[in-house]
Order: sequence, then C-alpha cells, then structure tokens
Amino acid sequence: MMRCRPIFLPALVASTAMLLVACTSRADDGPIVVSAIGESPALADPARGALDTPTRLMLDTTAQGLVRFDSTGQIEPGIAERWSVIDNGTSYIFRLREAEWSDGKPVSAADVVKVLRRQVAAGSRNILRPYLSAIDEIVEMTPEVIEIRLKRPRPDLLKLFAQPELAILRMTPPGGSGPYRIASQRRRTVLLRPAFDPARSPDDDVVEPSPAADIRLIGERAARAIVRFDRREANLVTGGTFADWPLVNLTTIAPINRRFDPAAGVFGLAVVNRSGVLADAANRAAIARSIDRAGFVAAISPDWEPAARLLPEQLDSSAPPAVPAWSAPPAPGEPTPRDRIAAWQRAHPGNLRVRIALPTGPGANLLFGYVGAALISLGITPERVAIDAPADLRLIDAVAPYDSGRWYVATACQMCSEVAQTAIDAARGADSARLRAQQIAAADAALARDVAFIPLAHPLRWSLVSVRLRAWTGNSRAWHPLNHLRNDPN
Repeated sequence: MMRCRPIFLPALVASTAMLLVACTSRADDGPIVVSAIGESPALADPARGALDTPTRLMLDTTAQGLVRFDSTGQIEPGIAERWSVIDNGTSYIFRLREAEWSDGKPVSAADVVKVLRRQVAAGSRNILRPYLSAIDEIVEMTPEVIEIRLKRPRPDLLKLFAQPELAILRMTPPGGSGPYRIASQRRRTVLLRPAFDPARSPDDDVVEPSPAADIRLIGERAARAIVRFDRREANLVTGGTFADWPLVNLTTIAPINRRFDPAAGVFGLAVVNRSGVLADAANRAAIARSIDRAGFVAAISPDWEPAARLLPEQLDSSAPPAVPAWSAPPAPGEPTPRDRIAAWQRAHPGNLRVRIALPTGPGANLLFGYVGAALISLGITPERVAIDAPADLRLIDAVAPYDSGRWYVATACQMCSEVAQTAIDAARGADSARLRAQQIAAADAALARDVAFIPLAHPLRWSLVSVRLRAWTGNSRAWHPLNHLRNDPN
C-alpha cells in the first residue's frame, strides 16, 4: 500500500528542521533492505583494526568464521560443520564442510589456518587478539580438519571465533565462503545474493533464488537510516546506540518496530589521564558520585537502567561484582564531593578543567550535559572533545564479545592502578579456572577502589525492524546475522 505524508525530523543540534516527503511503500517481496549505521560496507581485513557495523555485517555475511552466531546469539556451525574439544579443553578440532571461495575455488584447511594465523599473529591489530593469548598453535591435520591448541583451557573460545573479526576472509582476491556473495556494489550499497552450496548433489534440481532471498546492505548515518525506514525504504536499521536513539523519538515510527537488545557490556567513563584533579582517587570518586545517572538514562529512554558496578553479574569471577564505595550514601560527617574538590583546589591553585571524549549525536549531547553539570557543581570546567582526541575521561561503549569478567576489567582499565593491571595480566595467564576467577575478582575490586572507571549504565543497542523480519531476536550480543532475519529463506 502506498502512503504519502510529510515527515519532520528536527535535529537536536540544529536550529532548523528538515522537511522530507515520504511517498513510497515497503515491498514485502523484493530484497531485504538493511540500513546499517556507519560507513560504506567493505571486505576489510580485521587485522588492520576495529570495524564498524556495516563492515562487520559484510564480513559475517560473505566470509563466515569457523562458527557463527544464530539469531538468538547462540553458536551454530559456520565453515566448520562440527567440532570437538579434547585434552581437558586445551584442544579444539574442527572438521570443515565442503565450501568454496567467492571465485569458486575450494576452501582447504591450509587456507583457513593461514587466515587465522594472520589474525592472531604479533602485530595484528584485530581487536580480539588480546583475548586469544591462550592459543598456542593453529595447525592443519588433514585437508578437511584443523586443530587449535591452547596453552590453557578457554571454555569461551567458540564465542570469540563466532565474531566477524575472525571471519575466514581471503584478501587476494578478496572474498569468503558465504553464505552470501556480492552480486553488485556501488557507493554505500551492496547487493548480496545466496551463495551456491557445493555440497549439494549434482542431481538436485537447481532453482535460482528469488529476489526476496537477496539482501541490499547500506551503510549510512543514523539520521538517514531512520528516515529511510520511516519512508518504508528499508526493512531493518541496525547498529543503533544511545548517541542516536533520541532521533527515533522524533519520528512516528510505531512502537512495534522499535526494538532493544538486552546487550551485555561496558558503558561508562574511563580515566585516560591521571594528572591534575584526576590524579587523586578521592577526586575521581567525588566526580563519580556527582553524576546523575538516573536522570541521564531516563532522558534517553525510560527502559534504560543506570549502573554503578562494572561487572553486570558474577560471571567467571570468584566474587560478586565489586560495589564502589562512592555508590553508597555518604557517611555521617563525610565531606561532600564539592567540599573535597574545593579542599584539593586550595592545595593545588589554578583552573580545574576536565576534557571529556564523546561521540557525536544527540544522545552524546545529553550525556555531556549531565556530566558537565556534575563537574560544574564541583567547580570543574568541562570541555568536550572528539571521541578519539586527547582527553581526561573517555566514554567506553562496547558490547562484550564473550561472557568473561576478564573482558570487562581489561576493557575498563584504560589507565588503571598497578594492582589492577597486575591482576588483569595474571588472569590472562592463569593456568586454572580457579586462579583465573580469583584474579578477575581482584582486578574488579582494584578498579572499584581506584575509581579508574566510572560506570554509568549497560550499553544501549537498538534496531528498527519491519514485521516482515519475523526471525529478528534481541540478544545479549546485539548481533543480528543477515541470513537469520526471516524464518523462510526465500
């Protein structure tokens, strides 16, 4: 059905509004149109650094890993059809299925070994490499079997290998084994088509996939993606964060189309410069106590909850999550945060200024308002800088790739105490689960005492989902494979 109406999407940071005329319909029989927030999708090498949402989706869809995530965030086979874990968890053996590269050549175990070795090698900037230090060797056993040998057991290894950063991607010529192939590409748009299955019997009837089996992947800014969905030109918007969610609230997109993931991860301010007023842990605690978390998250969404602890739950730590002392009500006679900062300034005359590194977007504007108000109340001048600029406090907004407290403490420790860093390093090299759990607990407690990280909430991840995508499921990884958006493959 055709609908024609004006859509008003006023930008929070602009003085005028955009008037767009929507006069289109969302087709239910053509390709699925996915608008991913970020840059143009590309087959980028994860060994060169972090990837944005469009590129992660591109990799996951055209160059699957040994294993991959399904729509609920659980592990399913990828290029490996089955696997086994032996030797008390120190050896993972993967049997590869019959697969082809994008140019039609068969994928061999030697190919897979070469790709994985590149991603975990010294010098690789793959963001998962610090969490793969337990890998000792990756070897070809037969043309169809590889083995990953570990120095110590790592029960969460499969969740790491399901991440797009460990996709089996060949760079020359660039491509993977599917489940989709690139049919065409221009500017910010890629048309993806189901790949041929080499395991299919030659006697099977060959049926060309219908246009509805194709996926059109677009990488673009959040505002454009939201408008595209509201104009019924997209079936899915994915990769949304707190920074852009306020834009959705300025539209008339129906509540049934607005979806949140129960994402697990880290959202807070990391101390990245321990000089000046931030040199003292008591000052850092005063700042942490002064931030109105409840007010901030409520200003973004009533469904978002604040947090004062780093770990969301005990996970693989030997102790419950550490509760920072600053999160408790002040004890009788305890100096107020303002009195503490004032006393420090008397001993250290001069202007107090704290640089806060934040992303762009209206949600980030709100965050700066709340953090800035807290600093001003303490007599500190806030200064906003770009997310990658030199700063004193930097926002960390990251979804956990696997369920281990070590990821949380290592992510939060941008510049933490020697005690905390020593415990984190010890957890990485622990020879037993018991020692690892103890060191994670020690690092969590040290970070809380040192106030090296100021938790604010858990990550907010949102999508806009058309009713056509019946298989879309919110999950703790906030990850939605493009081959799992519908129950029917055609």
